[in-house]
Amino acid sequence: MPQILVKLIALCQADDAGMCDLAKLIANDPGMASKCLGLANSSAYHRGGQKVGLEQALSTMGTDMLKTLVISESVFQTFSSFSHSNSLDLRHFWRHSLTAAVMAREIAKAMAYPHIEEAYLAGLLHDVGRLALLSAAPQEYAYNFLARDDENLCAIEHRTLEITHSEAGAWLLERWHLDSFMADSVLYHHEPTVRLEAAHPLIRIVRLAHTLAIDEPSQHEFDACVRLCGLSLATVNAIVDGTHKQVEETAQLLGIDLAYIGTSNEAVAFAPVLAQPDPVQQKLTDEVRNMALLSELGRSFSQQKGDVELLNLIARSARILFNIDDSIIFLSNHDDSALLGVTAGPDRQRLADFSIPLSDAGLLSPIARAARTRQLTFVGADNGLLGVSEEQLLRMFGSSCLFCLPLAIGERCLGVMVAGIEAWQVAYLQGRERFLQSFAIQATVAMQAAFVERQSANKQISSASEEYLQASRRVVHEVNNPLSIIKNYLGVLGGKLANEQGVDVEMAILNEEIDRVSSIINGLTDHTPRAHRGPTDVNRIVRDVVQLFVGSKTASGINIVAQLPETPAEIESAADPVKQILMNLIKNAVEAMPQGGQIEIVNNGRVHRDGAVYLELCVKDNGPGIADHVLTHLFTPVRSTKGGENRGIGLSIVHALVGQMKGLISCRSGHGGTSFDLLLPLPDNASANAAIAQVVNAEVRPLAPAALADDPLPRLSAQHGTQ
Repeated sequence: MPQILVKLIALCQADDAGMCDLAKLIANDPGMASKCLGLANSSAYHRGGQKVGLEQALSTMGTDMLKTLVISESVFQTFSSFSHSNSLDLRHFWRHSLTAAVMAREIAKAMAYPHIEEAYLAGLLHDVGRLALLSAAPQEYAYNFLARDDENLCAIEHRTLEITHSEAGAWLLERWHLDSFMADSVLYHHEPTVRLEAAHPLIRIVRLAHTLAIDEPSQHEFDACVRLCGLSLATVNAIVDGTHKQVEETAQLLGIDLAYIGTSNEAVAFAPVLAQPDPVQQKLTDEVRNMALLSELGRSFSQQKGDVELLNLIARSARILFNIDDSIIFLSNHDDSALLGVTAGPDRQRLADFSIPLSDAGLLSPIARAARTRQLTFVGADNGLLGVSEEQLLRMFGSSCLFCLPLAIGERCLGVMVAGIEAWQVAYLQGRERFLQSFAIQATVAMQAAFVERQSANKQISSASEEYLQASRRVVHEVNNPLSIIKNYLGVLGGKLANEQGVDVEMAILNEEIDRVSSIINGLTDHTPRAHRGPTDVNRIVRDVVQLFVGSKTASGINIVAQLPETPAEIESAADPVKQILMNLIKNAVEAMPQGGQIEIVNNGRVHRDGAVYLELCVKDNGPGIADHVLTHLFTPVRSTKGGENRGIGLSIVHALVGQMKGLISCRSGHGGTSFDLLLPLPDNASANAAIAQVVNAEVRPLAPAALADDPLPRLSAQHGTQ
């Protein structure tokens, strides 16, 4: 029935539709119910037993397949020659099938038959063979389709087609391999009652339901079928009265007019007369056309590359589909407090300052109310007092009415399309409300996808910009260290040259620091850390760094002491990263003691930690210590409290460098000063390392938690990039 299809299309497009709602609607139509049961029990879905129940069959198919089935059937009925082009009226067949279904269910309840839904479906499908014959032989069977469903019809069918509708229906149901006597109930629903006295209850139920659903059955047949099911006359009369009332209510709910279909004989007499175009069939045709248009619109919307192009396409599409000459799109701002006009085209620049409040304060304008309620709204000049915004838009459009279409999906309203129309267009657009809402959903989905894509792109750009900014800050921070040294030593160099003293040492330092500046800047473009081969003497690096600070103006009043063994202490690292680490730590210590103090750099030798052996190097001062709130984020870039151009990223650089070296760094700080403990990896010699790890003596000191507990200073550790 086209009414069922129209309702199904609407239900399939609803976001909150469930299988229970779909099953309830499909259970009113024998054609759609048979298609669903047939598909669910086909080889494509046949898993773990047959699906006799309709809701179970729909769940097996899934919502997407059900939508495909509904759309396919709609297209088939719209564009094929089946039924309606032959002026056949399906309403009588539908009423008879639904009546038999409801009666079968009530009879099953009265007989205490346990499978109520099975009885209902058997009654609904007992004449499905008539649809099958009409589909297979529309010209030959068209007249007989409207004939009275009795034994005479079966004889005519057998004589003309060599198969009866009972046999055709049973054959169809048997192909579904149901674990049920449903096919038998269809096959025997015209059998004499005397043959069915010992038959399965379902067969007897359908036989009685079919008889009761016939227009004016004979008294003899009526009495025989009632006795067949062992029911009282009062029970049967109550079932008949209740069923007819329920079928009438269902028809009214679905919009199926049963007032003039009469009996089957009257339908046959009326069949050759060409009826007026069926408004329901026309509505179904409109729905199919709208689905095709919306599918193409969705594809076109998704192909737009920018927000402006998408909004322009939405406006152009509305002009073509709904005969709207001009429209403006208002979008919700970031906090949904107002609708803002979108500037599109040279004559729309003034819309950039056009705002319509969405807040609850005061009286909402009709446009704002349309956005809040997500309902199609028409605003006319004669609707009473209009807001200033509506009056401005009416003048801007030069029209007598405003048409407001919310661009919403679910509970989210992205904006409102406002168009200028004339009064005569209101009824036309109201008649296409469902299509307008579907159009708005397609537009909203495309806009939402475009906005999400734009936000993602902006986030990537912002992230890349922030990474570049942080990298630039690190380079500036690190370059400042050698530049400060170069500046200091240029002053020293000037004094020595004036006194004609030797400057070989100073020149070597200047050359080395200039090379380090170049290395730091070039490292900005390196995507991977440079590999280092071979050991480095950390004691030599410490002496070089101390030498740079000794006599420097930046370390005035600071006593820097290096406690190092005489023998070399090799680590697996390049010299430059270690030098950068020490420079940052010493510089921070110097800046923390503006009144002077002492800095010690101590080589504590090899230590054992977590199954590996490191060289421990400590940089400690006797300054005021680090504040607790700074300790919490010690190795994270923060805004420095030192003022000037300091950005608090020195320790984050130190932490990153230690991590790249596969080393460890920890900090202890209190009122007596601050100590940074560096564990630097030894040269990669597996056998030697393993042998050393087994030696527990004075040279190899395990770092035990108990030892740390005796330390009066609080301790913060960071390892390989984690705080």
